[in-house]
Amino acid sequence: MVDENNVNEQAPAIQAMVWYREEEWETLRKLFTDSHLLPATYKNWLQRAEEMVTKVEATGDIVVKVFIDPVTFPAWCKEKGREMDSNARADLAIEVATMQSFGPKV
Repeated sequence: MVDENNVNEQAPAIQAMVWYREEEWETLRKLFTDSHLLPATYKNWLQRAEEMVTKVEATGDIVVKVFIDPVTFPAWCKEKGREMDSNARADLAIEVATMQSFGPKV
């Protein structure tokens, strides 16, 4: 029997979000080809990011924070033939979140 009260309810989605460590902020900004699109300070970035987490979680979705590392991110981009920009950061975050959620591909 179908519960009519739950017909339109969906399971929470997992949303990968790129995250940075304060101590790596300046190093990463120097690596990114589109750093001019980021806030000038870590504090400003963090405020915007935390607001986005609050909005996403308010919808019932789950946020997975994926930290961008100044050593592994350039290596990942090189391996994939990618520019070190927001598209690559987003794709890496999705890849990592998927691995954490579903495990490695068999």
